[in-house]
Amino acid sequence: MKRLVYAVLVALAVSVGLVVTTPAVSAAAPVRIMPLGDSITGGPGCWRALLWDRLQRTGFTNIDFVGTLPGGGCSVAHDGDNEGHGGFQATGIANQNQLPPWLASTRPDIVLMHLGTNDIWGNIPATTILSAYSKLVDQMRASNPSMKIVVAKIIPMAPSGCTWCPPGVAALNDAIPGWAAGKSTAQSPITVVDQFTGFDPVADTNGDGVHPDDSGFQKMSDRWYPALTPLLGGTTPPTDTTPPTVPTGLTVSVSCTLTVTLNWTASTDNVGVTGYDVYRSSNGGTFTSVGTTMTTSFTQSLSGLAQYQVRARDAAGNTSAFTAPVTAVPPPCPTSPPPDTQPPTTPGTPTATITCGSATLNWTASTDNVGVTGYEIWRAPGATGGTFVSVGTSTTTSFTQSGVGTFRYQIRARDAAGNTSAFTPPITVITPACPSPSPGTGACTAVYSQVSSWSGAFQGQVTVTNTGTTATTGWTVTLTFPNGQQITQIWGARTGGTASPYTITNESYNGTLAPNASTTFGFLANWSGTNNPPTTTCTRTPTS
Repeated sequence: MKRLVYAVLVALAVSVGLVVTTPAVSAAAPVRIMPLGDSITGGPGCWRALLWDRLQRTGFTNIDFVGTLPGGGCSVAHDGDNEGHGGFQATGIANQNQLPPWLASTRPDIVLMHLGTNDIWGNIPATTILSAYSKLVDQMRASNPSMKIVVAKIIPMAPSGCTWCPPGVAALNDAIPGWAAGKSTAQSPITVVDQFTGFDPVADTNGDGVHPDDSGFQKMSDRWYPALTPLLGGTTPPTDTTPPTVPTGLTVSVSCTLTVTLNWTASTDNVGVTGYDVYRSSNGGTFTSVGTTMTTSFTQSLSGLAQYQVRARDAAGNTSAFTAPVTAVPPPCPTSPPPDTQPPTTPGTPTATITCGSATLNWTASTDNVGVTGYEIWRAPGATGGTFVSVGTSTTTSFTQSGVGTFRYQIRARDAAGNTSAFTPPITVITPACPSPSPGTGACTAVYSQVSSWSGAFQGQVTVTNTGTTATTGWTVTLTFPNGQQITQIWGARTGGTASPYTITNESYNGTLAPNASTTFGFLANWSGTNNPPTTTCTRTPTS
């Protein structure tokens, strides 16, 4: 019966133009595959969904993706279990021995590892990261001596302000093949997958230069697949050197709101088209990439005189020739007011009023030809270095931020058309901690900070400090979000809540804190509209 079902699957795949890589006869137990990484793997990590779907469609059905975390947020149905821990570092996972309990709970046969992005962001040297890799591999083999390990050269990074990120990624990726060759064994081989080459940190991310968008996830899935199938008993697909055909029938239309819409007829390919690259020439300049789409249409705002051309791409990275350029011409719209393209003036340099545990910023208002609708407040850690990230908005010329430490703030204005002013010069603010209270159930603090933010979601972190004079045996933090934000994933603590205010308690390993000792927990959350920081309270359980 299994052979008959597989024969029907192959026939169906051929009828719809799929290429089937024949797997070996499946064993009774499914092959257990652990996706291991950070938020690129786990939040939402849709390369896992695309890879699962392709494996199922090509006959590799006797598999089980495993992990202690659930998946979600992807349009393709899939087995979502994974170990993609947002904000985690390879060095942190190794130093804190976090991997062994994950392995014990899930018992994988194969590990797909994309780790190191947060280490690079933290300016950790490649040699230190590789030492962590080695410890993680040793722990995998202690769990399963025949573990098959697939390690990625990580995707590029281009976040704002991180000048060390691109060379850090290059140094790590250059060192991975030699490290893997020296660490690989016949019983537990290490396969290296190049996720770097061909990945555009602008066109293939969601705007932050780090987290993949749909085209980026598709490219990652396409790189994992040929490395994984031989480990499942299949045959490595032959090298594909045939490019897709050129897209045809490219048309362009422009609405009276100056929105450009491109449409074209799909290309064909000997294996399959995975997407289309859209290029634009502005005001007669050079054509440059402005986006990638997996459909046969593309939309963006028009700015100035523009021409567009499109090319197709397949899973092997082959690209077709470009279409002939088309010119975007605005239609006659005599009753439409001209678009507002004038940004507000830069706000006045902010000043800070500092109290223990918080700082209040004030600045002189901006002006605008139509009207200022609000201000964005951005913050970076430390007196130098670090990356500025949005920590809130204000409709007035004042903003209060909780947190203890040294931070730099800068502000810009926004109008109703979405135009933004230049940033103010940054100011450095040192916020002291409040005096420690007397020992008791309330003698602890919880300081919130936002690690990063992207479209519709963000990563937060809370530092819990025992400010009493005796040790704790546990702590409880209450997070109250002012704008309906919802926590979707948490690590380093636990909560049973589904809406604000969240009651969050310690894990078994970080509830005991000596006086002045600290621990952190992190979380991913959704937001829309406004993302002001939560208020925090902290209570503790002291030792008797």
